[in-house]
Amino acid sequence: MGHINSEKQEAEVRIKWPAFVESTVVDFFIGHKLERMSVEDGNGNKAKLSLTKDNEIKVEYSSMTIL
Repeated sequence: MGHINSEKQEAEVRIKWPAFVESTVVDFFIGHKLERMSVEDGNGNKAKLSLTKDNEIKVEYSSMTIL
């Protein structure tokens, strides 16, 4: 039963990571007028943000899944 619960928690983290990046992290990025930023949650989820020439925010995600 613990294994199933662990899988559920990992799935929730994967879903929440993009939402966290696209809200809280983007707000920080904009608020501090940054040009580039990298964040990592310590569980293999990473995101890189950068400002484009057109002042748009480009977000690249990478994540790790252990099966």
